[in-house]
Amino acid sequence: MDIFERFAVPHPSPAIYASMVAIGLTVIAIIAGLTYFKKWGYLWREWLTTVDHKRIGIMYLISALLMLFRGGADAIMMRAQLAIPESKMLDAQHYNEIFTTHGTVMIIFMAMPFIMAFMNYIVPLQIGARDVAFPRLNALSFWLFFMGAMLLNISFVIGGSPDAGWTSYFPLANNEFSESVGTNYYMFALQISGMGTLMTGINMITTILKMRAPGMTLMKMPMFTWSSLVANIIIVFAFPVLTVALIMGTMDRLFATNFFTSTNGGMDMLWANFFWVWGHPEVYILVLPAFGIYSEIISTFSGRNLYGYKSMVGSMVIISLLSFLVWTHHFFTMGQGALTNSIFSITTMAIAVPTGVKIFNWLFTLWEGKIIITTPMLYSLLFIPIFTIGGVTGVMLGMSAADYQYHNTMFLVAHFHMVIIPGVVFAMLAGFHYYWPKMFGFILNEKIGKWTAWIISMSTLLAFMPMFFSGLDGQARRMYTYSESTGFGIWNMLSFIGAIGLAIGFILIVYNVYYSTRYASRDISSDPWDARSLEWATPSPVPEYNFAIVPNVKSVDALWEAKYNNHILFPGKYENIHMPNNSGIPFILGCIFFAWGFSFVFGMWIPAIITTIGIFVCMGHRSLEKDHGHYISVKEIEETETKLRGA
Repeated sequence: MDIFERFAVPHPSPAIYASMVAIGLTVIAIIAGLTYFKKWGYLWREWLTTVDHKRIGIMYLISALLMLFRGGADAIMMRAQLAIPESKMLDAQHYNEIFTTHGTVMIIFMAMPFIMAFMNYIVPLQIGARDVAFPRLNALSFWLFFMGAMLLNISFVIGGSPDAGWTSYFPLANNEFSESVGTNYYMFALQISGMGTLMTGINMITTILKMRAPGMTLMKMPMFTWSSLVANIIIVFAFPVLTVALIMGTMDRLFATNFFTSTNGGMDMLWANFFWVWGHPEVYILVLPAFGIYSEIISTFSGRNLYGYKSMVGSMVIISLLSFLVWTHHFFTMGQGALTNSIFSITTMAIAVPTGVKIFNWLFTLWEGKIIITTPMLYSLLFIPIFTIGGVTGVMLGMSAADYQYHNTMFLVAHFHMVIIPGVVFAMLAGFHYYWPKMFGFILNEKIGKWTAWIISMSTLLAFMPMFFSGLDGQARRMYTYSESTGFGIWNMLSFIGAIGLAIGFILIVYNVYYSTRYASRDISSDPWDARSLEWATPSPVPEYNFAIVPNVKSVDALWEAKYNNHILFPGKYENIHMPNNSGIPFILGCIFFAWGFSFVFGMWIPAIITTIGIFVCMGHRSLEKDHGHYISVKEIEETETKLRGA
């Protein structure tokens, strides 16, 4: 009975019990399916132990899509709760848990893996490399992210979900006000996932700086690679701050230290500062790679090179610097004084300038271009006006005096979503459709894709534009109900309808994948979009070694030069290629980290000690292991190239 009480959910409901049953049945179905089709060996050899950056990218992509629907379910429940006044669908506690997990899942476990998917798959191809700099570290990065995500997601059926908001402000997040283990889950899930992200940052920076193809100087790198480089530099500087904050918060909860208490020498605002010193650069970790994807797509489907390449690079560098100088605008109303507010108000509005430069660069790229409206291009075009609305309202929030009116209202919620959805989600969906044929060898259905793009775009406006009005009318965010006399009902009902539209749009994406997998033609070239950069110079599907011959780059549009200006992209002849071996250690280490985090969540010290030892044993094994990889022979390369290219 004691064990049951330890792991029981403190606020159970029919939805929680249904989730428990659904999770159990899903696990049984997966195990039964793998056993029936005899796929355990295939799963282990090809996926769980892979160090291939392309397969790791696909695993990131699958994880991001799963988390999109996980976080989306929370969003639908929130909007359904607020659709009518005084709704009884959710109680206050359940609502607190849902909006906490929604924000955490969508930012950390959906948006982050989405950009990591494209970084992993595309960056080595764009720079002409055969792999990332540290393949095993790359695999470990994924499994740490994945296990962190799974740790957070079991919270709502074992022990209870976090309920202090996705920002987990203290003292609300301390033991006095968050008595369940939910916030412990938050601390350890983000810690484990964050370690993986930091490793990815180091890996990607090294890969981009050290493994570019001959002739590819920094100023000849494709824009997505540039955006990935800048984003990963931000990761390396920002994520250690989150790591320190999470360690201190964990110590407050588990060992009764007083870093963030409001008594005994603690300082609750210290958490807010730490969190947003990481949290606002985090926004640009997401948005900059998204801008890189838009740049690739707009350039490709305009049939011309990107306008203002140097200004685009410069604006990203400026954004990366300013991103660390704006965090205080998240608490203008918390009593820090007029001078501090004024300084951070100026930096907040200043960061809008380089972002505006990018908008004009894309518009000038479109100017006089031979525009082809494909699904990826449609998302890219729809992004510009919707994102501009979000950006302009951000400048309004950046005025510290006016922020006293907007802060902690639905106006703020609307602004954030009108920036993140077009700025990140649209880009991820554009990249999803754009790079799908490179990943899987066929194009997703264009008709379904375009309908989906319009439905998602219009639903985004319907879901969040009403929040601007209800926020200006005084509707506070994070409130689980409101009275009919407030007049908020009509705005919230419109938002609920918009949320349903978004759900329909994402379901259509799943249907498109199903339909196209069954019916789409596989008779497409390796460059179906007539693109400009090196990733499209590889066969589809891309072989293990990426490039049979290392490319020689002449300009930023390397493939375009080869296709239309007779540049010889692959000089030389086939030679044996050295590649790393697969390894099960990253997966095993990820599982141990999962058990380690779970042990600390519940304060089970003996398992915590055992798993800590296991972590060091795995690290020691890797340090002493002699694994020199393997070579792919010229004969194997010739056979693979003949098969894939039909030569």
